[in-house]
Amino acid sequence: MIINMAATMRSLVIGCCVVVFCFERARSALPIVVNTWPFTNATDAGYNVFLNGGSVVDAVEKGCSKCEVLRCDGSVGEGSDPDEDGEVTLDAMIMDGKTMDVGSVGCLRNISSAISVARMVMERTDHTLLAGELATKFAVEMGFKESDLSSNKSDTMFKQWRANNCQPNFRVNVSPDPKKSCGPYQPTESTRLLQENSRNDKGVGYLNHDTIGMVAVDKNGHVVSGTTTNGLNHKVPGRVGDSPIVGAGSYAQNEMGGAAATGDGDIMMRFLPSYTAVQLMGSGMTPSNAALFSIKPIIKFYPDFNGAVIAVNSKGEHGAACHGSGIGTFHYSVKDNPDQVNLFSVKCV
Repeated sequence: MIINMAATMRSLVIGCCVVVFCFERARSALPIVVNTWPFTNATDAGYNVFLNGGSVVDAVEKGCSKCEVLRCDGSVGEGSDPDEDGEVTLDAMIMDGKTMDVGSVGCLRNISSAISVARMVMERTDHTLLAGELATKFAVEMGFKESDLSSNKSDTMFKQWRANNCQPNFRVNVSPDPKKSCGPYQPTESTRLLQENSRNDKGVGYLNHDTIGMVAVDKNGHVVSGTTTNGLNHKVPGRVGDSPIVGAGSYAQNEMGGAAATGDGDIMMRFLPSYTAVQLMGSGMTPSNAALFSIKPIIKFYPDFNGAVIAVNSKGEHGAACHGSGIGTFHYSVKDNPDQVNLFSVKCV
């Protein structure tokens, strides 16, 4: 259930934005910008694009870019969550619900503006996803500057992880034992054993797998979605999460709406929750129920996963659902007027 206390609760200031914690049924208004978590500066940046006459594609790019620059929660943009080698890489995507065009980048190296590179993939190629070093080469051809994405924070995180015998660790069926030792690793002769689908020993929690996912709808009902993240802390080098995967990290389709996911991407991408939520809204389901039903299949197979989905229909009605004790209560940000950003909250199932 959406908690909304806009009429009765106090306001507070986060950055330059007035934030109202909201507890009544989510009303519809256009244009609108909705994004995961209380990243209100990003919400504000996206909505300001509309005020200045920009497009809905611009709104999503600018909103997500704001979080990259601010390094929201340390899990968006450069400077945090290094992989096993200590390198920071980025994932991002943007999807136009009018044309169904998509641009994505995965494991992007040495380029800080991941969402903007994703837009270049969408607008300057006939492809959907570019990855790794060759995505960097493409970005440089498009005028982006290379830079080191590491920071004192990411270097410290990497050193601490190595000092803790590389724990937590995402390797399985390798030698030496990845639960006790660092690599280099070699495959063992054993095959993966059937086991309970638990993620508790991986350390996948609130602040090491986070993403900004954003959905914007302009006054004509044009829907665009986007995501950007630096991915899972201490991931296996080359890992790409759900954020740049169409239908997993986000999805948009005019006349239906848009959705975006955040959480344990290795699990969530197997179920395409954003695509599911949009299709359910297209069949007439409310955004809140669509978000909830999109995560139910994940709960069945992975009862301890942490994640959330936001959903916005083409009329500007919005909702969300979440699961996991690592989140507890999920907050998402909404701006549908020039005056203030609203924070909406849902209790996790």
